[in-house]
Amino acid sequence: MQVFEVYELKDFPYMITKEMINLPENTIVDNVINKENSENVYIIIDHNSKRIWTYNGQKSSFKLQIYGGILAGMFRKQLRLFYRIYALNKYDQKHETFKELMAKTLLPGIAKEITEKDFPSILNENIIPQELSVHPGLKIKAALEQISELPMPNDFFQKFLITGVNIYTYEEIIDSFIPEEKKINKLIKLGRLNDGFTIFDDNDYSIRLVINKRNIQGIELFLHKEKQKPAFDLKIPVIYDERFNKKRNVNDLLKAFKIPK
Repeated sequence: MQVFEVYELKDFPYMITKEMINLPENTIVDNVINKENSENVYIIIDHNSKRIWTYNGQKSSFKLQIYGGILAGMFRKQLRLFYRIYALNKYDQKHETFKELMAKTLLPGIAKEITEKDFPSILNENIIPQELSVHPGLKIKAALEQISELPMPNDFFQKFLITGVNIYTYEEIIDSFIPEEKKINKLIKLGRLNDGFTIFDDNDYSIRLVINKRNIQGIELFLHKEKQKPAFDLKIPVIYDERFNKKRNVNDLLKAFKIPK
């Protein structure tokens, strides 16, 4: 088992990896990966299962995550394509697959660090573009099911979900009263997005892009639990709709039009 960290460079090729070495004996993956609030991106190579895992820290930049995907592909080429690439972020930290990988011991392996020398000159590079797109034949139901299986980031909640041309949100509903009241969050469709640009500037959103086989399945907008807008604290009397048909004191109505100090 080998672990590499992805580093960004200011100049071409803009990215390299550094292996985590010179560690104490019997060091496990969990000892070297910062899982909480990490800005780092890691590539984990399991030689026993011939799997290359990418892991993006919760606070890692979008650019660094893209570099991690490119470098993982270069590792696969370096290892003669016998390995397959998987995303560890697909699993919750309590998932058995995640815990098993974190418990594995780091040992020397055949994978070598990817450095500037591994990138040919741009002029001599025969680049084959690999497009990332929203597939016109995207199956909305399948995409929603896949997204629903992903773990929620710690201390965040999903505000909006965009897939295809539709936008969704979660609504809390009462699922049952017996033997006790139980509430669940149900995904509801708000409607279709208009042609053009949609800008969400009412909150500081964190965005998660869900990709499967180079096709964008959906875009999730998360809010941090500590950044929820507080409820309005009204300083004036409020007359509710259901009370309109009852006799009330007219002084309450007059107070409602007074501007508080």
